[in-house]
Amino acid sequence: MSIFPEGPTSLTDAYGLRADPQLYNADLAPTTPEQRTWGTYNYIALWFSMSMEVTTYMLASSLIAGGMDWKQAVATVLLGNLIVLIPMLLNAHAGTKYGIPFPVFVRASFGVRGANIPAMLRALVACGWFGIQCWIGGQAIYAMLNVLWPASATMPFVLGICFIGFWLLNMVVIWRGVESIRFLQSFSAPLLLGMSLMMLGFMTHRAGGFGPMLAAPSHFQSSSSFWHFFFLSLTGMVGYWATLSLNIPDFTRYARSQESQIEGQSFGLPVAMTLYTFIGIACTSASTVVFGHPIWNPITLLGMFHQPLIAFIALVGILIATLNINIGANVVSPSNDFSHLAPQLISFRTGGMITGLIGLGMMPWKLLASHTNYIQWLVSYSGLLGPVAGIMIADYFFLRGTRLDTESLYQRNGPYEYSKGFNLSALVALLGGVFAALIGVIVPDLHFLYDYAWFVGFGVAALIYIVLMGTTTRAGGATPLSQRISVKGLDQVLDPSLGNGAGAKARTN
Repeated sequence: MSIFPEGPTSLTDAYGLRADPQLYNADLAPTTPEQRTWGTYNYIALWFSMSMEVTTYMLASSLIAGGMDWKQAVATVLLGNLIVLIPMLLNAHAGTKYGIPFPVFVRASFGVRGANIPAMLRALVACGWFGIQCWIGGQAIYAMLNVLWPASATMPFVLGICFIGFWLLNMVVIWRGVESIRFLQSFSAPLLLGMSLMMLGFMTHRAGGFGPMLAAPSHFQSSSSFWHFFFLSLTGMVGYWATLSLNIPDFTRYARSQESQIEGQSFGLPVAMTLYTFIGIACTSASTVVFGHPIWNPITLLGMFHQPLIAFIALVGILIATLNINIGANVVSPSNDFSHLAPQLISFRTGGMITGLIGLGMMPWKLLASHTNYIQWLVSYSGLLGPVAGIMIADYFFLRGTRLDTESLYQRNGPYEYSKGFNLSALVALLGGVFAALIGVIVPDLHFLYDYAWFVGFGVAALIYIVLMGTTTRAGGATPLSQRISVKGLDQVLDPSLGNGAGAKARTN
């Protein structure tokens, strides 16, 4: 008995899929068996590619800057990624089983129109990351100018010009189409890894070896202060991948089998993140030894190198990798989400322009002003996305036993229509989860809830959703809670092959 049965069960128009034009296009269509080409290696490579970026480095270095020693920081990173791996694999299951992307999958729980709400939450967070990557790219350009033109270091306005310049470069790429930089994707991650290893070697040499570099002690004066920062940071670790834990079906819909994506992600995510963040942890620890205080931003650290040529080459590597990662990770998904709102009015190109403007308006320079701001950004948006994950998982596993009517996901007036396209139970659960997760921001006595924002939002939203759906009419394969408690109902949760849902009428396997 397997909780993750393998094999595609997707429907396509080639098998007679009847779809409403407002809910269907080629990008949203279920994948065909011929498109299922991703194996275990592909998912390992995917995670290594996505993990090798400056924000990952800064994620780890912020822990050292916050007072942790290297052992505490590594353990926090590893634990956080093992935790977020759980919702990642659970939401990935539907992508592989039915071949559907995130915007279609979330229709099952939020309704065919209500799905736009979680999609917009995810898109807004991606806009924030777009702005952050543009700010990092602008900093890299500014640091290169400092190497070539030292006087620019005394001109703060030049940094703003560099930021706007890099932002405009991203806009040009979006306007021309993402194909214009696709050739960079094959080597951007190795380039950034090489730069990071070079920086690690330099800092190891300056610090006098790994011994002194990793000997920096924890700076917490009490256990309570450590645990407070630990849990806040752990939530930030989970929040870092909170967006992708929702839209991971966009990738797993191309998997050959459930085993391929499970094994690839289970190895790739924690290993890639732990290995790369160790570089950030080690370099930041070394900066404490060499410069007397932790330097958590790698671009600032590179600017302190006394080898201009090496620093210049490394900064060029950061610039190329940041441009590539920003377009691939922070433009494609939100552009599609904005386009999904009004397909006839908003094209992918227009959606990309919207992404860039919102990213600019979110003032990324403030989000990266300090390691504290960075961690708070991660924790805050995790309080928005954790409830969405809780609702999706509760709906798909606990109420539906992994059974979906695939064809109805593309139709109006079907089982996922709910109330004029909105599942009011999901919306109430979402509001309840977000309220519980973020109420601590304005109510000091409840601030502890904010420290666990993703976990609180996830749990509260999932519980509210299950209770509300247990007293309303079931849709698209969901069964009443009283039946879920039965032995037969439990068996269908553990082994979905016992009941693969209404969508079986046009299955391909």
